[in-house]
Amino acid sequence: MAIEAVIQTIRETEVVSESPFYIPMTGPAARPRRALKHDDTFVVLDSHGDIGASAGGPDGLFNADTRYLARLELVLDGVQPLLLGSNMRDDNSALTVDLTNPDVYSNDRIVLRKDMLHIVRTIFLWRGTAYQRIGVQNHGETTASFDLTLLFDNDFADLFEVRGERRPRRGIGSSKLLGPADVALEYSGLDGTSRSTAVQFDPRPTRLATNAATFHLELAPQQVAALFVSVACNKPAALKPAPFFRGLLAHRREMRRSTSGATSIETSNNIFNEVLCQSMADLNMLMTETPQGRYPYAGIPWYSTTFGRDGLITALQMLWIDPRVARGVLKRLAFYQATSVDPLADAEPGKILHEMRGGEMAALREVPFAQYYGSVDATPLFVLLAGLYVERTGDDATLAELWPAIESALRWIDGAGDPDQDGFVEYQRASEQGLANQGWKDSYDAIFHADGRLAEGYIALAEVQGYVFAGKHLAARCALRLGLVDKARKLAAEAQRLAERFEDAFWCEELGTYALALDGAKQPCRVRTSNAGQLLFTGIVRHDRARSVAADLMRPHFFTGWGIRTVALGQARYNPMSYHDGSIWPHDNALIALGLARYGLKHSVEQVFKGLFDAASYMDLRRLPELFCGFQRERRRGPTLYPVACAPQAWASATPFTLLEAALGLEFDAQRGEIRLRNPRLPAFLNEVFLRDLQLGPSSVDLRVRRHGDDVSLEVLRTRGQIQVSIVLAH
Repeated sequence: MAIEAVIQTIRETEVVSESPFYIPMTGPAARPRRALKHDDTFVVLDSHGDIGASAGGPDGLFNADTRYLARLELVLDGVQPLLLGSNMRDDNSALTVDLTNPDVYSNDRIVLRKDMLHIVRTIFLWRGTAYQRIGVQNHGETTASFDLTLLFDNDFADLFEVRGERRPRRGIGSSKLLGPADVALEYSGLDGTSRSTAVQFDPRPTRLATNAATFHLELAPQQVAALFVSVACNKPAALKPAPFFRGLLAHRREMRRSTSGATSIETSNNIFNEVLCQSMADLNMLMTETPQGRYPYAGIPWYSTTFGRDGLITALQMLWIDPRVARGVLKRLAFYQATSVDPLADAEPGKILHEMRGGEMAALREVPFAQYYGSVDATPLFVLLAGLYVERTGDDATLAELWPAIESALRWIDGAGDPDQDGFVEYQRASEQGLANQGWKDSYDAIFHADGRLAEGYIALAEVQGYVFAGKHLAARCALRLGLVDKARKLAAEAQRLAERFEDAFWCEELGTYALALDGAKQPCRVRTSNAGQLLFTGIVRHDRARSVAADLMRPHFFTGWGIRTVALGQARYNPMSYHDGSIWPHDNALIALGLARYGLKHSVEQVFKGLFDAASYMDLRRLPELFCGFQRERRRGPTLYPVACAPQAWASATPFTLLEAALGLEFDAQRGEIRLRNPRLPAFLNEVFLRDLQLGPSSVDLRVRRHGDDVSLEVLRTRGQIQVSIVLAH
């Protein structure tokens, strides 16, 4: 294929009017995509290691929500090489791509026979720079003479432009040669900020232009050549990147250090071990060092930034493995807690951040997300996680530091978060630029009535009331730790009154479950949704109704064999291919599993666990994506993917650990130095589970749990410090 034929055509896309930040899908990806991330920088490449060489992917090197490289394509004598294989390192530290040459013709005769050259591309990210080594070896019997060309270019597109947003005006871009091996791509933004990409080659190319570097190679039989290219985001041109191998080793050492101290898990099932390893590698890659601590960015490519809800739920899911993540999340969100009213940002004093962006469009307020507070659930989830973190760790020093932010969040819950003072937390966007729906199901059509009408006015979501209930109960226990006895009594009483009001307003006797929401007229949305399952996790559900809710979730209209749908089959707006109206979200199922375990419904936990494990076993890299389609499971067929799902995404990656937590019934009592397994039950695909370095305060323990039918046995392999471990059987 000639060079001219591989230039990608840019196609304008329509933006869905009801959802201003909709992510369009215009066609299938021509090549599978791979992603790497380090702190605030990520790159999306295709299976050949190219950027922008094939249609259908959000390719590019991105930093702080701006694309710093839109094209980097390798060609041999003007033709694309052939793919042999493409593999991510197990720890996600690097992508390795093996290529070879096709038959190359000149004047109608073959000048380079196929499969003579072995080309290995090794790519990694570190400290705002993308590094690539291109190794070439001639396996032919004669000298190979050819040109290897790297085509490169950039548009400095804002991430929201890449997603499909149109802009009437843009800044000015330019490119220039800085020397025989250096190119600068520059952009002067409308926000007054200059952005630059430094492209550096080693050795110097035979020919260098502002959009192409050509190396003429003459390789004798078995001879090897190595070429290096680095692409740095906003680095001074005079600053040379670290040597490739030194940088790669330093990057891997940093990744190993960051995971030390977390619980390690091994099981008797090799496939599940692969799922766990991939999940931990993905979570480690998504972690970002911030001034307040490590924070799990939500997902690649669209959500690689601080999201409040996603960070809080991911930290909750990881709390039993590594509570340090929760500390970083809580401190960062407390630092950015809203202190004033800003309608465009949906900000009110006490609210917890929903999303923050560092791109040009956010700086110009073309999108409202520079620091955006339009989520109704992040604030109660902040209170909830803070309480769980303290109970998990006994970290009273961090509690004292966070307490002013907790109190401010509680004031918002009881004040601006409940505008009509009916006792329920509600939302309505403060400006037309904001998100119409502000729970975790934030699609424009996700909250509706039984006849399909969209809910209007101030909306009170079911699960949010559960978050408030659980948050106030936990805050009451925190207040007791701080000696605030009257405050503790008040919070506990408020939680109890909320539970009573909630049952009266949300229970739908004819459905045998809870309404999705109340609309602005206080009319319940009588729809069967997975939101009722998350209520089980919060503990707000009456025990006599918990079994009814759980039984409904496990019937075929909800449970597909792969997991629980967001909306049940037969409901208005049900669509198994939609984002929120019938698809399967792993993290949603994980929270539901915790709820099922809370009410002692371990058989249902086992079903959900097995469904998602089976789904993961079919997924690329054994990686659970953000969501997948909600079609019923069929024999000898895997699940159906959702085409623009983020992968990896933090709370999906954390799901296998949450499912294991639910199955084992793990409970931590830091004050007593005790770990309990409440009604533990392992699914049939797990005969043994080893937990090593399971920590509680300064102590830790290694455990082995064995399955014996529906029962388990527990063996303490090693302890460090003072710690007790027990099995509690209660029904």
